[in-house]
Amino acid sequence: MRYHTLDNLRALNLISMIAYHFSWDMVYLFGADWQWYRSEAAYIWQQSICWIFILLSGFCWSMGHRKWRRGLEVFGGGLCITAVTLLFMPDERVLFGVLTCLGSCMLLMIPAEKLLKKVPAGVGLLAAFGLFLVFRNVNEGYLGFERMYICRLPQEWYRTLGTAYLGFPAAGFYSTDYFSLLPWIFLFAAGYFLYRIGNESGKISRLQGKRVLWMEWLGRHSLLIYMLHQPVMYLVLMICFAI
Repeated sequence: MRYHTLDNLRALNLISMIAYHFSWDMVYLFGADWQWYRSEAAYIWQQSICWIFILLSGFCWSMGHRKWRRGLEVFGGGLCITAVTLLFMPDERVLFGVLTCLGSCMLLMIPAEKLLKKVPAGVGLLAAFGLFLVFRNVNEGYLGFERMYICRLPQEWYRTLGTAYLGFPAAGFYSTDYFSLLPWIFLFAAGYFLYRIGNESGKISRLQGKRVLWMEWLGRHSLLIYMLHQPVMYLVLMICFAI
């Protein structure tokens, strides 16, 4: 069964992401003076894209039949983006980007599901989302959400690329797209429990929705589109500015 509502949501979020990355290219690569792009509203826009993608990925994880294969494909896509940016755009390198994070979450959920199945779905959703909020500032050296800080974490944890992958980047670490396991694995898990709530209550069928062919196409090919949209867009902008 195809849940068209999920395809439509994924497609709309994909379009939003492409628009956001177009704005990023214009500002940081082609020198556009768009002050609004550095505003609080633009930050909320960026966060909405991230949250929806990761939550939706966690929600859809249980529907997949080839979990190892899909996880490795997404993780591999992240490695390809890292390799390409390091080779051709080292100043705009991507280390531990969103695909690396999503692929890692997909793979880690396979062994973790045996334990998570024992947790009531409602309790799991509250716990996972609560942990996401608590760990939201972990990259900055704190526990807490946005401007609400709970406590400072030991600086000894922030040392290497390995710790950066987990969520503890060392001083000087830089990536134009950085999504560590912490806190994002908790948002992925929240999506997993949200699916269970819908499935166990029998309300998941409401997501069948209305089929929109172009949105379904975007939803089915979201990984390929994500990997190709930036180089294609960059090439088009280069040609336009050259003309």
